[in-house]
This record gives sequence, structure tokens and C-alpha cells, in this order.
Amino acid sequence: MTKPYLKPLALAVSLALSLTACGKQEPAESGTPAPSASAAPAATVAAAPAASGGIFDVSELDPNINACQDFNGFVNDKWVAANPIPADHTSWGAFNKLAEDSLNTQHEIVEAAGKHAASAKAGSIEQKIGYLYQSGMDEATIDKAGFDPIKPRLDAIAGLKNTSDIVDFIDKSYAQGNGQVFVFTSGADFEDAKLQIGYAMQGGLGLPTKDYYTKPQFKDIRDAYVAYIAKSLELTGVPAADAKAQADQVMKLETSLAAASLAPTEMRDLDNQYHFVSVKEADKITPHFSWEKFFDTQGVTIDKGFSLSQPKFFAEFDKLLANAPASQWQAYLRFHTIDDAANALSKDFRDNRFDFYGKTLAGQPQQQERWKQVLNAVNGAMGQALGQLYVAREFTPEAKQRAEELVTNVRNALKTRIENLDWMSADTKAKAIEKWEQFLPKIGYPDKWRDWSGLKLVPDNYYANLQAAAKFNYDYDIAHIGKPTDRGEWYMTPQTVNAYYDPSTNTINFPAAILQPPFFDAKADDAINYGGIGAVIGHEASHGFDDQGSQFDGFGNRHNWWTKQDQAQFDARSTKLVDQFNAYAPIKDKPDLHVNGKLTLGENIADLGGLSVAYDALQTALKNHPDEANKKIDGYTQDQRFFLNWARVWRGSMREKTSIVRLNTDPHAPMALRASAAPSNMPAFAKAFQCKSGDAMVRPADAQVKIW
Repeated sequence: MTKPYLKPLALAVSLALSLTACGKQEPAESGTPAPSASAAPAATVAAAPAASGGIFDVSELDPNINACQDFNGFVNDKWVAANPIPADHTSWGAFNKLAEDSLNTQHEIVEAAGKHAASAKAGSIEQKIGYLYQSGMDEATIDKAGFDPIKPRLDAIAGLKNTSDIVDFIDKSYAQGNGQVFVFTSGADFEDAKLQIGYAMQGGLGLPTKDYYTKPQFKDIRDAYVAYIAKSLELTGVPAADAKAQADQVMKLETSLAAASLAPTEMRDLDNQYHFVSVKEADKITPHFSWEKFFDTQGVTIDKGFSLSQPKFFAEFDKLLANAPASQWQAYLRFHTIDDAANALSKDFRDNRFDFYGKTLAGQPQQQERWKQVLNAVNGAMGQALGQLYVAREFTPEAKQRAEELVTNVRNALKTRIENLDWMSADTKAKAIEKWEQFLPKIGYPDKWRDWSGLKLVPDNYYANLQAAAKFNYDYDIAHIGKPTDRGEWYMTPQTVNAYYDPSTNTINFPAAILQPPFFDAKADDAINYGGIGAVIGHEASHGFDDQGSQFDGFGNRHNWWTKQDQAQFDARSTKLVDQFNAYAPIKDKPDLHVNGKLTLGENIADLGGLSVAYDALQTALKNHPDEANKKIDGYTQDQRFFLNWARVWRGSMREKTSIVRLNTDPHAPMALRASAAPSNMPAFAKAFQCKSGDAMVRPADAQVKIW
């Protein structure tokens, strides 16, 4: 599982949906209401006394909605109604609110860095962050430059005459940190996770998935995309008629790439993520694109080989190199050069890009304030450096110690669950425990910070600064190739409100910014913390045993440690979970659009396993503190508060257009479903809220899924 396949808790923290030229997307989450599983008469759950504020504000609960019928609605509907999505967001909820708080803190840090950059220690991260932020906020200089910063690249593209020229351009662009057409990065070898190798993967598309290029329901999106391409070209002086013709050619080339690309569900198949070949074998797949020459241009030494992860895609890429006219490649490279740089160019380029990716595709009415846009770029360019300043200001040793205790308790609960499984053999349990023992939890921030001494930035050239950072970070990435894997390295910044599991290192990672309410509160009762960060910890640990993670051993190697009988049991239980989520149609006015149970399977397994494990850990904690076990707070028991906080974590709503994109691309189910789905599989939930058989939140025993 290379870096592009890390398993984050929830793609729920973006301030705006932002699709890059390769079809990637910034995190966001859907929060539309979950459908009722039953129309049975509502069970009666006594309303707690009203309260305001505090650790968990029960006045936000809706007494008109029965918890046993619609748990997400009971916990979150009032809050969602009172907190509409801001105009510069595609979604709004607990994750977004906490991310916004983190952004405001980061804003103070970068503002101070920009103000004092000139007097800061030369070469310090404070000075570099200050220069980068300061140059990004200088809109007058940026707007005056227009598209001057990319004219040299556009001139180079204009001079391309044949396949050899096109290949040279792609090679050299990559070496400058401007990768196009495909993705190249480093990652742990599936067969020897102690070693980092190169990974070449499909890319090059401007629309979210291959389906957007052919399916009838996306015709309007395709038309808008072609119009966006044409206007992008016009902004650089291409006459309107020529721009339209070139846009059609770009769309034609991308459609060919899309036809050879794998769908998101197919990309979850590990066999489609790793295809190890020698350089000579790769050159046979792409006879018109020399990998030996590419690696030489990048300054990378490839020993035994690398992963050409999707051979069919690269065969089509080669076919297009040989057969597509040079003018078509020029149009494609010209547009993507503009698109990649748009947010660093003048206002007309920025607005044009937002009109398509923000308004048309994601339904976002308004762009973010300039400081947020620039801060997003700072995070992309120097996120770990900014994290170093963030941690020094925001994350205390006490918070880290308490989080480490919770990790230990939840991990122990997972071990007990594995040992007590009634469907797994002793041999496979022993292997699972071996993997459990090799988990490496990482809390808050890296033990060793990155060295930024080689990055040179200036106070007055935003585009040049971003280019310098892109090359610096690309060189840093590919320098890993051929070297030992470092389990201590982080692939998420400390200021990110998220968490992740990395199968290649068997690590669970919890950035500092998520260790805050509603996830974690040092003043809160155990139920709140176990229902929040405890379930997050359990979620990430469970990723080690989901449909993908279970294919890796404790050392990060893809290795089958299952008996055939146990694998069959696991697959049968997983299939039931796939069927559960396939039945959900979360967009109210579009009953034909369903969740993709296969695409979301890994996250759904992790939600169910994580919540179950965290519940067990809470019960252990309450046994150790019996005086707390029977105490109600604001009228609710510890078990009830546990589930209430789990649902509160997933409160939120999302714009319909963004929700549609997410259903096609996101391995996470919509938020409202996550609030309710896992509890509906747990008898402990029904007991906590005195729900009855037939209630929507009580699945029949034979329909309940229990994996871990």
C-alpha cells in the first residue's frame, strides 16, 4: 500500500472540493440523512433534561426524533439545520468546524511569519513560510504578471514536433516537479516492505473518474469541462475558434486515457496497485517511452525494477504517443500546464478554474478568502514545516500522554476481540496477534522533523516559490527509492484533522489537530473520549484487518496469513456489509444513486470494528472505575454518551453536486450513514437506548455484521 493508498479515517476536512488535473480530490464528507431500515412503530426513548454547553450539549439533540428509528437525525438534525454550509465550503460538519479552528491558528502563525520574514533567521522555516505566504498574498503583483510565469513552458510546448520531443518534455517536466499524464512516486515494496521502490500509476485525467467521460448522466459535466479547457486556452491568447478545436482534442485524448484507466473500485484491488517489472520489461510495454531515459532524467537509480502498477493504462499512453498527432499532445500539455498553475496566476485564471471545479462540479457558490487559498498552498508546499510551528504552539505533552493511554487501551481491546472470535481458527488468530504486536502507534507529530535547508524561497514571486517547493518535495520523495523504509515518517501533517493507517509500515497515526473536542477532551468523561478518539483509534487499528489491510503481515509485506476456511468466513461477513451499504440511497431527491458497498468496504469494516473495540475499551475502563459506571450525566448513561459522541463526530451536510462526486470516487460512506450504520449492527446500541426488535436501528440478528 504505497502512499497514494494510505487509509485515512475520513476524507472530511477539506475547506473546498478541489479536483486537480489528475482527478484527485481534497477531502470532504457527505452528511445526508440515512434511509430508515424499517417502518415499524417507534420505540420510546425518554428525553433527557435540557442542558446547554458543557462537554456534550444535549440541548442539540432533537426530542422529536426517536433515537431507535433515526439515530443520526436524533443527534445531528438540529445542529445541521442551525449550521448551514458556508458559501465557501462544499460541506460543513464537526470535521470542518475543527479544521476551520486549525486553519485560524495556522493563519495567525503564517501572518506572523510573513510580517517578520525579513528579520527572521536566514534560512529558517519561519522565514521560508513567511516568504511563501507573503508572496501569495501579494495579489497586485500576481495579477500584474498574468500568465507570464508559465510562458516559458508554453513556448516549449509550442516547439514540440514529434514523439521524441513530447517524451523529452514529459521527462524534463517531471524532473522540475511538474508531473503530467501519469503519477510517479516512492513507496514500500509489496513483497519487501523494508525497501522503498518506485511506483508509476495511472493519472492524467481532469474529471473525477473514467465514467465521467462516457456515461450519459455526465454529459453536462463533459460539456462544461470542454468549455473550461477552451476558456483556459483563450486566456493565454489562443483565438476562440482554435481554443475550441484544441479543447475537443484534449477531451478526445483524455477519453482514450480514461478508457484504459481503472475505476475507483478496481483500484482497491491490490493486484491492480502493484505490478513489479524490470526497466527492460517496462520498456517493452511502452516502446515509445523509455523508462531508462525517464529515470536517468529524474536522477533515480532503479536496481531490480519498479512497479508499473497499471500496465493497460501505460500501453494506451504509449499508443497515444505513437499515433496521436503532435498538435493533440500540444493541446493536452498546454491545457494541463495552465490548469496546474491556475491558482498561482492572475485572477481571471483563478476564477475560471473555480467556475468549473468549484461551482459546476462541486456546487460551491463562493471561493474561499485569499488567505485560506494561500494557506492551503503553504500546507501543500511546506506542511510539515508549518506543523512544527503549530505543534510548538498547540500540542501539549499532557495531551500526547493521555492519547497514548487511550491508544494502549483500545489496542488491548482489539487483541481481546481477536482472541475471542468464534469464527477464526487458532492458527489464523496467532498470525493476527503477531500483526497486532507489531503495530506502531504515532501520536501528534514526527519524532524527527524534515530538513528544509535545501529549499530556496523569495519574498516576491509566488509562482517561483511554489515551483521551487514542488521540485524540492518531488526530489525528497523519489530520493527514498532504493533506501530502507522509515516507519517513523509521517504522510499527514500535525495540523490535519484526520488520522490514518499505513499497511506498508503497519503504523497507526494520529495528528495533533484531531486530538481535540469532539474527538478528545481531557476534561471529558470516558464515554465521550472512547466514543470519539477511542473509536478513531479503533478505526485505524481495524484497517490493519480490513479487506485490504488483512492482506499484509505485520512487517508490511503482502503475505497471505489466512487459512482458506477463515478467509471464506471473512469474505462472507464482508459481503454482508457490502450488501448493507449498497442498499443506501443517501441523496434525498436521487433514489437511484446508491452507495458503492465495494468501494467503501474498507472504511465500513474499520468503522464497525473501531466502534466495537472502543466500546469494549470503555467497559474495561468503567470496571476499573465502578463509581462512574452507573452515573448519568445530563440524563444519559455512559453507554448512551459513548454512542452519542460517535454520532456527533459525523454530523454535517454536503452540497448535492459534491455528494454525487463522492458517491463515485470516495472510499468513505456519507457521514450520516457512518453515524448510524455501525451502531445498527451492535446489540450494545439497542440495549443502551432500549430499542426493540423491528426498530430501524435494530437489524435482525441474521442481518447484523460482526467481523472484528
